[in-house]
Amino acid sequence: MKSLISISDFEKEIKEILDLANGFKQGLIKGKPLDNKSLAMIFQKSSTRTRVSFEVGMFQLGGHALFLSENDLQMGRGEPISDTAKVLSRYVDAIMIRAIEHEDLLEFEKVATVPIINGLSNLEHPCQAFADMQTIKEHKGNFNGKLVFIGDGNNVCNSLLLICACLSMDITVACPKDYTPNSEIIAQAKSIANKSDSNIIITNDVKNAVNDADVVYTDVWVSMGHEEQQIKRQKALGKYQVNSKLMKLAHDDAIFMHCLPAIRGEEVSEDVIDGENSVIIDQAENRLHSQKAILYHLLK
Repeated sequence: MKSLISISDFEKEIKEILDLANGFKQGLIKGKPLDNKSLAMIFQKSSTRTRVSFEVGMFQLGGHALFLSENDLQMGRGEPISDTAKVLSRYVDAIMIRAIEHEDLLEFEKVATVPIINGLSNLEHPCQAFADMQTIKEHKGNFNGKLVFIGDGNNVCNSLLLICACLSMDITVACPKDYTPNSEIIAQAKSIANKSDSNIIITNDVKNAVNDADVVYTDVWVSMGHEEQQIKRQKALGKYQVNSKLMKLAHDDAIFMHCLPAIRGEEVSEDVIDGENSVIIDQAENRLHSQKAILYHLLK
């Protein structure tokens, strides 16, 4: 039984997942391959794209998805995660969790007898990374270019480091020194990159980082759970806004990406995110297709 907790769990299957995602988007995979399959979706954090893409994805594949907020479960009243995981495993075919703490995912996976899917944790967001790579392949044709992630080296950034390394794509992260990606993830990504010939750079020089970029990517400065750090983060990340002046340092045909939701005027200027080089809506749509590919791979 396989689960998707980290991008590294699918290191050897990434291209297969991306091919499946493209197949679903192009309508090449037909029928209801997950007929009578059920997916439990546990949300400790609110969601738009993750919830809708998984719920619609399961429906289109012939299965059924159950939305469960923490308040809908006895976990919200103190039931151990292990009990919840064991019981749900008797009811459903897979469990997707949008978790606050990554450790909760690991605890679920440890005792569950069905696949566990990381719908987001404070360490990684692998489902987003798959959709991102699908979008890059669509717009650039390959992974031979350079992706630059700007801002907070968060969970999205961690997963991008790993998936770029697996796909031999160069990635540069430009961030303040106190907002670098997870050190263990960096080490893991560099280890993979040594075999795949991917180039990984972590820097605080945003202008030099964006030079010759093929993909420019950013995320919100204040993620869910960090609201009390808003003023501190805005001050630390103020020089890392993606605007038209910065985009001019990238290749003329560089695409702009953002996992959404976005705060226009903060991490990205309005003219960039709504400009002709922005692919954020394609990127959001591809959450559906990549989610279907992940579900199909785990449950077919």
